[in-house]
Amino acid sequence: MKKLAIPAKFLCIATLIGSMAACSGSDKPEAATAAPAATNGAAPATLNIRYIDSDSITAHYILAQEFQELTLSALSKMESIKQARGSEIQKLMQQIDQKGRNNGYLSQESYEADMANLAKKQQDAENVLGNMQQRAQQEMAQRQIELNDSLESFIKDYNATHGYDAILFKAAGVYFNPALDITDEVIKGLNERYEKSKKSK
Repeated sequence: MKKLAIPAKFLCIATLIGSMAACSGSDKPEAATAAPAATNGAAPATLNIRYIDSDSITAHYILAQEFQELTLSALSKMESIKQARGSEIQKLMQQIDQKGRNNGYLSQESYEADMANLAKKQQDAENVLGNMQQRAQQEMAQRQIELNDSLESFIKDYNATHGYDAILFKAAGVYFNPALDITDEVIKGLNERYEKSKKSK
């Protein structure tokens, strides 16, 4: 099963939700009639299918928006630290170079001590940024799992009252009749459930 993910360059977008059990009902839209019950394990003659647009859900689902903001904040913090450490190292390199040009080193040991200090600062910067990047990747992966779980949980509850045979991501097919699009309805339900859960905490 592919996943719904935080968008843009940070996370991948998924493409398919598994099939849901069919159940007939008089409230089905005329665009797709409920399928007759399958017999002896055979597939029904017609399928009652709907689809959702993962890009729209990512853009308008409040939980996804909050995760995007957290991701952007983490990346911005990493970039600020990278620039600060880079400036510090660049300044130290210039000081060493200037000191060498002005015959400021009275011994080889003094020069080597400054170079060792420079190497240590470079290594420290690499360690700090490496640890931050690892933590950010772990946090983004966890958020992606939470987002996927949230969507799957909602779709299962949603389909329990609608009885579609399958709910697909739009990217899973080349063409879908626009009448089968339930994206707005799903986004509304996701946000209502999310707001309700926040108020209950």
